[in-house]
Amino acid sequence: MGTTAPRLDILAPLSGWLVSLESVPDPVFAGKMVGDGISLDPTTNTLLAPVAGTVSNLHSANHALTITSAEGVEVMVHVGIDTVMLKGKGFRPLVGQGDKVAAGQPVIEFDLDHVACNAASLLTQIIVTNGESVLKMHPAQGMVAAGKDVVLSLELANGVAAQSAGGGEPVLSSDIVIPNPAGLHARPAAVFASKAKSFSSDIELILDERSANAKSVVAIMGLSTAKGDTVQVRATGPDAEAAVAELSQLLRDRCGEKEDEAPTAPAAPAVAPLQKETDGLLVGVGASPGIAIGRIVHHRLQEFDVPEQGQGNIVEQQLFTRACEEAAEQIESIKSQQQDQAQRNILSMHQELLQDPDLLALTYAALAEGKSAGWAWRAAFSAYSARLEAQDNPLLRERANDIRDVGRRVLALLAGVKQAALELEAGSILIAEDLAPSDTASLDPAKVAGFCTRTGGATSHVAILARAMGIPAICGISQAALKLPEGQQVILDGNQGTLAIAPSAEQLAAAERDIARLAERRAAEAASSHQDAHTRDGVRIDVVANIRNAADAREAVAKGAEGVGLLRSEFLFDNRDTAPTEAEQAAEYCAVAEALGKNRPLVVRTLDVGGDKPLSYLPLPKEDNPFLGLRGIRVSLDRPDLLRTQLRAILRAAPLTRLHIMFPMIASLDELRAAKAILAEEQAATGQHDVKVGIMIEVPSAAVLADRFAPEVDFFSIGTNDLTQYVLAMDRGHPQLAKQADALHPAVLNMIALTCEGARAHGKWVGVCGGLASDERAAPLLVGMGVTELSGSVPALASIKATLSRWDLSECQQLAKDILAMSTVTEVRERLNSQAR
Repeated sequence: MGTTAPRLDILAPLSGWLVSLESVPDPVFAGKMVGDGISLDPTTNTLLAPVAGTVSNLHSANHALTITSAEGVEVMVHVGIDTVMLKGKGFRPLVGQGDKVAAGQPVIEFDLDHVACNAASLLTQIIVTNGESVLKMHPAQGMVAAGKDVVLSLELANGVAAQSAGGGEPVLSSDIVIPNPAGLHARPAAVFASKAKSFSSDIELILDERSANAKSVVAIMGLSTAKGDTVQVRATGPDAEAAVAELSQLLRDRCGEKEDEAPTAPAAPAVAPLQKETDGLLVGVGASPGIAIGRIVHHRLQEFDVPEQGQGNIVEQQLFTRACEEAAEQIESIKSQQQDQAQRNILSMHQELLQDPDLLALTYAALAEGKSAGWAWRAAFSAYSARLEAQDNPLLRERANDIRDVGRRVLALLAGVKQAALELEAGSILIAEDLAPSDTASLDPAKVAGFCTRTGGATSHVAILARAMGIPAICGISQAALKLPEGQQVILDGNQGTLAIAPSAEQLAAAERDIARLAERRAAEAASSHQDAHTRDGVRIDVVANIRNAADAREAVAKGAEGVGLLRSEFLFDNRDTAPTEAEQAAEYCAVAEALGKNRPLVVRTLDVGGDKPLSYLPLPKEDNPFLGLRGIRVSLDRPDLLRTQLRAILRAAPLTRLHIMFPMIASLDELRAAKAILAEEQAATGQHDVKVGIMIEVPSAAVLADRFAPEVDFFSIGTNDLTQYVLAMDRGHPQLAKQADALHPAVLNMIALTCEGARAHGKWVGVCGGLASDERAAPLLVGMGVTELSGSVPALASIKATLSRWDLSECQQLAKDILAMSTVTEVRERLNSQAR
C-alpha cells in the first residue's frame, strides 16, 4: 500500500478575507517570486504565529517575519504592501529572532489605522519560501478567524520538508562596482536578466536600500544604476551559489558590453554660434547625419479601445498568451530582415520584454481581478513606461519608448486591430510625436528621406536604427513641428539638427548641391563596385568583406565584395545559454560558403572571446586585466573540446568554397603549433585537407616575429583595432584615451610594415581586416606597405575600390615611404587628407 504524504496546516495569522496571491497589487508577490501561498485582507491587528517553530527571520522594519517549522517548512508572513517604507513605525514585535513560538502565539502588534493610511495596501501575504519542501498546497477560501482556521494545508515532499543547501539562507555577493559607462541600461539589463532566468533560485539585484527582481529587464532598469554604483547580487534557492558567482562575474564583465559600445550622450553639434529657432527654422538634436529635402508626412499613433472587464481569468490568460506569442513572431520576422547587428540587438531586447516577469506579474494580477487582457496589459506597460520616464538617467527615459512599442504591438493584437502600415511616397519626411523602434526598423530608405520626432534623443533606439539605415533624423524637435501642414516642403539637416520650413530657392539649391555631390560620387562608386579592385596601373588588390552570417554574405556579394576576409564566428556563440552544436555551426558556415560560391575566398576566424567579449555559458576566471589574459586562441586551447567541434564544422564547408581558417590573438609559435596540431587531427579525421591556414596579427610579438611565423602559415590578416591598443598600451574603450588609440599612429603603421616585410620574405600575402581597412583614405597607404587584401565593412567596399583605382602602385609606395618616416598621428592625418582623390 502507498503511504500518505505528511501534512502541515498553516493557521490564519489574522482574521479577515482570503485573497489569491495572484491578485496582490505587487509584482513580486503576485509573480510568486518570493514563494507560493495566499493573501489575507485583515480585520485584526495582532499577528499570530501561523505554525509552531523558530523565528528564523524578523525584518528590521518589524513588518515581516519567517518561522521555520519542525518539518523545515519556512513560512513568511508579510504585513501589507510597501510597509518596509514605514521603517518600523506602527509595528511592535512581541518576539525576537531565534525565539521558539507556538502556533497561534502573538508575534507582532501593529497600528491598523496607521498602516492602512500610509501603506500601499493592508493585504498580508502568507508564503512558503522554500517551495521545494511542498508536494502540494491546498489554499482555503472566504472569511477566516485568526489562530483558528487553516489558510493553507500542505502535503510535504518526501515525508519531510526538503532542506535547501545552507538551510535556505540567501547567498550574498561581495560589492560589485558597475563598470558600464551608462549603467545597466536596456541591453546590459537584458543580458543580465536573461542569464538570471537560467537559474531556479530567486535572485535580486541590490542597490543601496533598493532591490530589483534580477530576472526582470524593467525592474533592473528601474534601479537607474550609473557607472560607479556599488551593487550586490542576492540569491535564495538550490543553485544560489552558482547564480551569485556567475551573475557577479557577468556584471564585472559589463554584461558583454564594450566600453565604446555603450550609448552616451553625444557632444553638442559643432555649430558656432548655436542656431536659434526662428519662424522658418526648427531646432532639435541631430540624431542621424545627412541632409534631406522632402515633404512632410505626419505619423500619428493609432488608438486601441479595449473593454475593462474580461470574459473570465482563464479565457483572458489564453488570449494574452496567444497575443504575446504572435507579437514575438512579428518581431522575429522584422529582425530577420535586418542586416545591422545594432538593429537586431534592439529587437531582441523587445522580445525579452515580452517575457519580463514584472510586466507579466502586473498583467496577471489584473486578470485575476476580472480585467480583460487588453486592459490589464495596457495598465502594466503604461505604468512601467511612466516609471522609466520619471528617472534622472536620460538613457532609461528613452527606453520607455521601447516598452510602449512592445506594449502597443501586443495591444493591437488583443484589440483585433491591424496596425496600419505607413503609406509613403518617395521623398517623405516623417514628423511624429514618437516613432516606435520596430516602426523605424521597417522604414524603407528609398521612400523615407528623413524623419523628426518630438521625443527621444541621439541615444534612443530610434536614433541608433536611423544611423544604421543611413536615414537623416532629428529627435527632440519643437512641438511646432507637429502643427506643420501635411505636404509642406522642408530641408532636414541631421548633422545640425535643424528643420528648415518652406526653404527659399537659394537654400534648396545649396542643399541640392550638397546632396547631389555626395550622391553622384557614391552612385559612380556603386556602379563600378562589381569590377575587380586594382590600382590605376592594374595591380590587383582583393577587396573583401567582414561579415557575421549568410545574410551578410549575400549582401556583401551584391555590393561588390570579392569574398569574405573575416567571418566573425563568435556571433554564432552569442545570445545563447549553451555553445552551438557542430551541426548548427556547420549549417551556418555552409550557408555562407554557398552564398559566396566556389571561386570566392572565405576566411573563418575561430572563436574570439574573452576580455571584452565574454560568453555567459563560458565562465572565465576573474582577471585584473582580461585584455592580457585568457582571450582568443588562449581560450580555445584551454577548451579544446570547443575548438575541435568548431574546426570540424568549418571543415564541412571546404568543398563549397576557397576555405581559409584563421586563428586569433596568436602571440607565440607554440600557440600556433598547438592550434595547427588540433586542426591537422580534425583534417585527418574528416579528409578535408584543401584548406589555407593563417593567423591574426593583433599582438606586437606576432608582428615583430612575422618572418618567423610566415613559414608556418599561408597568410596573415592584421586586426588593426587590437593591434593599436596593444602597441600603444591604450584601451580603445577608455573614455579619455580612446581618441588617442589611433590606428594611424606611426608605431602601429610601422608594425604593419614590419608584418608585410616578414610575409614578403617567404612569399605569403597580408590582409587587413580591422577598422583601418574600411577607411578609404588609408587604402593607398596600406597597399603601399605591401597589403594585398583589404577586408572592410560592406558599405565601405565601393569607395575603397574607387579610391584604389585612382592611385598607381608606385604612388602608393611613395606615400607609404613618406608616412612611415613621420612621427605623429597629426602629420599622418594631414598628409592623408591632403592626398585624398
